[in-house]
Amino acid sequence: MSRHIYICGGQPATRHALDSYKHTYMIHQDARTNPRKMASVCNDDWHVRVVSRRLEKASDASIKPHVVAVSNLDRIARVIHTSMFCVYAKPTAGDFDAVVAAFEASLPSFLNHFFPLAGRIATANTSTDAPELHCGNQGAELVVGEAAGVALASLDYAAMGAPLQRIQLPYGEDMALSVQVVSFACGGFTVAWRTNHVIADGCALSFLVNAWSELARSATGTLPAALRPNHDRSAVFRPRAPPFYGASVAEAFTSLDARRQVNALTADKSSVLRFYHIAAPDVARLRDAASLERGERATRVEAVSAYLWKTLAGVVAAAGESSCRMGWWVDGRRRLTTSPELRAVMRNYFGNVIAFTDAEANVQEILRMPLPDVAAMVREAVAAPAYDEHFQELVDWVEDHKTQRHILSASIGLGSPTLIVTAFSSFRFDTDFGFGHAVMAMPMTVRTARLCSGFVQILERPGGEGSWIVSAFVWPQLAAALEADEPRVFRPLTAEMLGLVAGRVPSGI
Repeated sequence: MSRHIYICGGQPATRHALDSYKHTYMIHQDARTNPRKMASVCNDDWHVRVVSRRLEKASDASIKPHVVAVSNLDRIARVIHTSMFCVYAKPTAGDFDAVVAAFEASLPSFLNHFFPLAGRIATANTSTDAPELHCGNQGAELVVGEAAGVALASLDYAAMGAPLQRIQLPYGEDMALSVQVVSFACGGFTVAWRTNHVIADGCALSFLVNAWSELARSATGTLPAALRPNHDRSAVFRPRAPPFYGASVAEAFTSLDARRQVNALTADKSSVLRFYHIAAPDVARLRDAASLERGERATRVEAVSAYLWKTLAGVVAAAGESSCRMGWWVDGRRRLTTSPELRAVMRNYFGNVIAFTDAEANVQEILRMPLPDVAAMVREAVAAPAYDEHFQELVDWVEDHKTQRHILSASIGLGSPTLIVTAFSSFRFDTDFGFGHAVMAMPMTVRTARLCSGFVQILERPGGEGSWIVSAFVWPQLAAALEADEPRVFRPLTAEMLGLVAGRVPSGI
């Protein structure tokens, strides 16, 4: 078994999503120059009509305009759109007008704490293409939309890619935050917290939603200290003089060059986007199966990762390949241990601190091994890296490659088939800002390169009942294997599972 570690982040979207984005961005630009002309995202079945689009500014006039230079870790994430997308059932109290009123009332005080998100992304140095955040309180965008005649229960949640393209509306490339609230005919609504990956990773996005929920419910309109973000990039890793890093860091990245990627037709046809539900009893059953009777108990992520690794090995073996690779995105905020000062900074750090570790193994070996042994391999791969030194090496490597664009080598799809997992299940995720918890929430990132690896994102269903929602951008063969396996673990997500069908309760409760 071989192991590598490097930085990565983001959930890919299909090339069709990019084409749709380009089309709707032009509509958005037209609406910005002609405010009376409302934009819509349309197809033959239904559309989202933009009812209003406005800028919300921070209310604290004492905050001085300033410039935030992104960190070297942010630069690895690159300038690409990302979002946290939340779906809400019809509230038991209040209506959509009350939802919009809550955003209008609380966003100004919220932006006092997240002031950089009221700024704009700009290029500081044309020779290095280094982005900066110009924090002049230009305003975050609040977009209100309407999906006329469409009920949330009518959407195909298992193949959520197409609806997501219609619901998430385009916004300016320089915008630091676009909050998009869309109503549906059933009384439910969606909220998309759309920003840029160069500003925040998925953990930071989750922190943002938690802070919003707490502040919107607060009678005093203030945030507790535990939810006040730290935007100070100068307090995190800075490059050494001279920069120093090992060969493994350099090998982990490939120049973002079309000649080093598969062609567009191969990339488009290699993967499918699926959404799955894992019921709480199935998560518990997998965890029991992956734990030794008198040994260390597997975590839920280790257990599901081991199950995925075995399933991937079966698919790869059937294709005649001898090895496969699994990888995991790891929140560095929880892994940095050397400096007490750095640990304190990382606790509420709003930026990019995501490490990636992977392991490669022979498929026949994986298929023969009991599930607890595969879970132990997962645990070893995630725990083995010296994260403090690794993050420092990455910062140094970026310092030496500022004029070049790179991408994670494993994500391109060359070599052994690689399945990358990221899980948002180890911390509390609060989506209730006064109208009940979201029935689902999932981070989304637009893909900007032709990638042919598998990506799986896991987020515990909001509300604390224990089931998981899974976003999987994987090969058709792997999707078919997951959906055909018995006893079923990955079940195609449905409106009934989310509790969006009248008179039904979510599966897994």
